[in-house]
Amino acid sequence: SLPDMDLELLHDPEDELLCASLMDVVQATLGRAPLGAKRCWRLLMPAQLQAQVRAELLRLACSEPCGLRGALLDLCVEHGKGCHDVGHIAADPAVVPTFQLTLVLRLDSRLWPKIQGLFASGPAFAPLKLSTGFRVMKKKLYSSEQLLIEEC
Repeated sequence: SLPDMDLELLHDPEDELLCASLMDVVQATLGRAPLGAKRCWRLLMPAQLQAQVRAELLRLACSEPCGLRGALLDLCVEHGKGCHDVGHIAADPAVVPTFQLTLVLRLDSRLWPKIQGLFASGPAFAPLKLSTGFRVMKKKLYSSEQLLIEEC
């Protein structure tokens, strides 16, 4: 593992721009997240969470051959006992993916009891805030290395 200063030297300015663009796509995907059988939710990502996720994506990509361009991002939201898949994003569709990141976001736990009964009712489009905690799993697609799981 490299010291933090060395990791800063490895950051690619192109990855910084790509990460900003990728975060926009993540926001758009969360803006129409299908979490229930008949419901779509607009999930709100707090600024602190955006900054943490962005930093983590860049950190995990810095050791990859193509940097962040080689990432496939699976976006999931955990609530209650379930984990819902809300999107799959190729950081750069023109690049053959070299690693897969599964980003698991959580609903703000203070909201869950208030909305639990809403999942059974008819179609709606409601905003929900995400917690600042998340989990990221990294799987290299070109190697037999073990799965890396980070809890933030």
